[in-house]
Amino acid sequence: MTVIATVGLPGSGKGEAANVAEELDVPVVTMGDVIRAECRDRDLDPATHHGQVAKALREENGPAAIAERSLPLIEDALADSDVVLVDGVRSGVEVDEFEAAFDGEFALVSIEAPFDVRAGRIDERGRDKGEDEGGESPEARDERELGFGMGEAIDRADVSIDNTDSLASFRARIRTLLTEGVDAYRSQYSP
Repeated sequence: MTVIATVGLPGSGKGEAANVAEELDVPVVTMGDVIRAECRDRDLDPATHHGQVAKALREENGPAAIAERSLPLIEDALADSDVVLVDGVRSGVEVDEFEAAFDGEFALVSIEAPFDVRAGRIDERGRDKGEDEGGESPEARDERELGFGMGEAIDRADVSIDNTDSLASFRARIRTLLTEGVDAYRSQYSP
């Protein structure tokens, strides 16, 4: 059993990594889905209120709230698969939660790209509401995410992937990571 989680600022490529996992029939648990479900439970639009609800959940239930709500989903996925990808760790507290739950079977992968590249990707995907539509600017989203402690989580990553090459190159790296594991990834891609 292996749980591989991704961490990265908006637009870095976490969603694309999840797409590769799904193509490989690796179950994906998206932590943002926990927040989107809570938005709907509160009769709020996830596209507009995602950040507000993420913050509220952490304030109401502690900084590990979203990781705690994700654990049963991960455990269910592990019942049918040796590898599960967790999309969207946001803090060191969440890393602690997953390390405690999965002991030596947990690996954290930081997916990284410069701000201008990420902002362009966010704009291209068109699913996020901009400031003029009641949403957040890319700068505000980065600030919110870093406010949850994402910088600490990124610093603790077992593997960092620079996602500035071609999409094909990034997808190949993710495939290697998911099918061959962290050690094989390091031996193939680390300098």
